[in-house]
Order: sequence, then C-alpha cells, then structure tokens
Amino acid sequence: MTTLSRARLRRLFRRETIGVDLAATFDLVGALLLYLSPAYLFPTAVALLYGESAWPFVIAGVTTAAAGVFLQIVATGRELASPREGFLVVALTWVLVPVFGAIPFVIAGEGVLAQPINAYFESVSGFTATGATVLNDFDELSRSLGMWRQFTQWLGGMGIVVLAVAILPQLRVGGRQLLQSELPGPTDLERLTVSIREVARRLWLLYLALTLTLIGLLWLYGQLGLDEHMDLFDAAAHAFTTVSLGGFSTEGNSIAAFGALVQWTIALFVVIAGVNFLRLYRLFVQRQPRAVTRDDEFRVYLLVLLAGSLVLLAELLTEGIYGVADAVRHAVFQAVSIMSTAGFATTDYTAWGPLATITILGLMFVGASAGSTGGSIKVVRHVLIGRLLRRELEQTVHPEVVSPIRLNRQVVEERTLQAVLAFVLIYVGLFAVGSLAIVVDSFRTDVGVSPFEAMGAAAATLGNVGPGFGFAGPFGSYESFSGFSKTVMIALMWMGRVEIIPIIVLFTRNYWRA
Repeated sequence: MTTLSRARLRRLFRRETIGVDLAATFDLVGALLLYLSPAYLFPTAVALLYGESAWPFVIAGVTTAAAGVFLQIVATGRELASPREGFLVVALTWVLVPVFGAIPFVIAGEGVLAQPINAYFESVSGFTATGATVLNDFDELSRSLGMWRQFTQWLGGMGIVVLAVAILPQLRVGGRQLLQSELPGPTDLERLTVSIREVARRLWLLYLALTLTLIGLLWLYGQLGLDEHMDLFDAAAHAFTTVSLGGFSTEGNSIAAFGALVQWTIALFVVIAGVNFLRLYRLFVQRQPRAVTRDDEFRVYLLVLLAGSLVLLAELLTEGIYGVADAVRHAVFQAVSIMSTAGFATTDYTAWGPLATITILGLMFVGASAGSTGGSIKVVRHVLIGRLLRRELEQTVHPEVVSPIRLNRQVVEERTLQAVLAFVLIYVGLFAVGSLAIVVDSFRTDVGVSPFEAMGAAAATLGNVGPGFGFAGPFGSYESFSGFSKTVMIALMWMGRVEIIPIIVLFTRNYWRA
C-alpha cells in the first residue's frame, strides 16, 4: 500500500469527512480480531486429541489475525476513540466476529453448516449466546467442531467483550461503552471506583471460576457413575454454554440426554449466571451477601422464576403428563432456562397445554438480571416500568404528590426512566416487525409457519433465548426457514445482543454528521 493511498484512506476515515473517526474504530476492531485469533488454539487442540483435521481452525485463526492486522494498518494515524465511536465498535464487533467464527464450519464442509448462510446463522447464534440452531443431526459434527460451537457461546457470553476491554486500554470511554453493552440495563457500574480494565479482569476471573466449578461437578458425576453419559468432553461443552446462558448442547435432545442430577445442577448454575455479575463478585469474592439479598432486581428475579415455575407446574399436574417429581423438575427447569434466556430443555415443552405455552412465550420477554450474560428485556427494566406505572396511578388520584422512582433506595433519574421506556417500545416494535417478516416470508416460500410460531421465532432470536415453537422448538431446528427469514433472525440476534440502541443510533443522520 503506497503512502499516497494510505493518506487518502486516512482522510476518508478521519472526521475531516464525517463525524465518526473510522480510523480509530477500525483500529480497535482490528485489535479485537487480532486478540481473538488465539481462541482457535483450543479447538485445534481438541482436533489433535481426537485425531481430526485441525486445518479448519488453523486457517480460521490465521485469517482472523490477518484481518485484524489489515484493519490496524489501514487505520494508521488514528486518534483516541470517543463515545461516538464506541457505538460503532460495539456494532461491528458482533457482526465481524461471527463471520470469522463461521469459517471452520464452512471449511470442514460437514452437513448443513457447509452452507455459508447456515454457518453464519450458527456462528451468530453462538457468539450472541442465543442457542438457536440449524442442526438436525448432531452426529454430523466432528468432536472438534462440536466443541468450537460450544466454545463460541462461552466467548460470546462475556469473554470477547471483557478481553477486549482488558487488552485495549486506549479505548477509554469506548471501553466503558463496550462493557455497558455487555452489562446492559441500569447497573452500578458508574459508581465503581476501580478502572474499567480492573472491572473487566475481575469479571473475567469470576466467569472463569464459575465455568471451571461446573466442569468439575459435571465431570465428577460421570466419574462416580451418577450419570454415565457425562464425560469430560460433555462436561466442558455444557459448562461453556451454561455459564454463558447460551443453550447449545452436544445432544439433539439437549439436557434431556442426561439424568436428573445433571439437570438440577445446570438449572442452579443458570440461576446463578442470570444474576448481575457485579453482585456475584461482591457475594463470592468480597463476601458481601447483603449486596445481593438487598438488591431489588434480585428479589424480583427470584419471584418471577418462582411464579413461572408454579404456573408451569400447575399445568403439568392438571394434565397429568408426568409424575409429581418429574413435573416439578421439568417445570422449574424450563421456567429457569427460558426466562434466563439459556434455552436448554429437559423435555419437549411444545407438547404442553396452552397455558404453559403462553407462559413460556411470556417468560421470553422477561430475561435475566442486568449485568448478566442473558438477553431479552431484563428484570430491572420491568421493575422500573412497574414502579413508574404505580406512580402514574398515584398521581392520577393525587396530582400534587411528588414521588420519585427508587431502585435499591436510590432515586432513579428521569432520563434513565425515559431510556427504559424507549428501549421497551423499540424492543416490542422490532419483535412485531420480525414476526411479520417471518410470517410473510413463510407464505412466499410455502414453509409451514403459523403466526404464533413466527412470534416464537422472533421472540427467541431477539431475546437471545434460542428455541421457539413448532419445528424450531427445543428438540427442533431453524434449518427449514428460508434464507431471508434466517437473515431476519440473524439481525434480531445481533440487535438483541447489543441492546438495540447502539444499532438504532447508527441509522440516525446526526450520528454521522461532522
């Protein structure tokens, strides 16, 4: 690349032409890709261990590193990123990373994942920790590809963003923007006195500790004969997707392939992973249990989990589908899994009654806690909207009353409340548009999708839940959807993962003005 062409690129990328410093943006995205490339060493080692070809991962790792270096070379002459560039970095990260994550699937050429659209769908679902899959036959994947598929959810759950913040201190405000995207919703991040890099390091260590603990427990069950189907491979694979609230499994029938002890253990860790990680850090590391027990969101989180479990249990006992013990286990597991957006399944819940079906769809819109790796709307937003509605009712009767909204005894700014309302309205709007697009496309392609099943697919992908209803249910696949519908759901997964607003901002004229 000549000096003249570099100068032209710099003039194009700098704020001399537009209001966003593309040089700084591309430099940071390039650095992220560069530091992502060593992640391919893990599936490479798995491939060598099982005597499989490691070339798909070697090529993907080299390509990812080369792309990162290229972006940094192009971005020579950069300035420090500002909050404006932070939005673009967030958006590009979750578009480009799955592109490179899909390379091993395409190169390996195994089954439906050999098709680029299916490979990208699976990769986006992995890195966004959604869990929607196009696989019908899980045996068509090699052990190394299967582990890479699981590992993408662990990286996407928190690893990529936290690692990026930890190794890119020059991001400054952009780093805070990235972390706030990963810890969405109103959190106490701004009140922390430590640096953003230190926050990233602490959350990374906690995330790793939870993963290793679950791996050890699941592997121990297999070693002790408590679940003979659970070996070290499956223990690691499911720990990756449990702590990340992703929901991918190495089995076609998900967690139903394992015994009750494994199912209860995974349910427990899903509940833990659905709690604000900053609260978990204060609980497990700083030994401050009151930071969790006094948290308004945590109490509502447990209350909704309990309520959802009881409704499902009442439906199952009324219909007499299972015995009492099995009914309790399936009801609790599915309520926990769907609400937290983990998306695991112990049974085919699409065969349950209408009350259970509506309850499961409703839980898809609740989500886990802000500050967790889960998706959807998040419990704290529901808490704030509920209190806002209560205040409106009080002021309707007593207009003179001044009643500020409080969360954890702290007054919530009106600007925050406005942002919460805007997010929920946009979220519901995207759900409606996505549902409509899937329904219309199903008529065009003659794919048998009912309006309710289209709503389930839209809710499951936008909320990063994973399984929906119909042929896209917990033991099904999204493979039958057309390329257009898959593209719509890829966009929904992408927007749901980055909390929608950073994407919407990019489509405003003021964002790009100098």
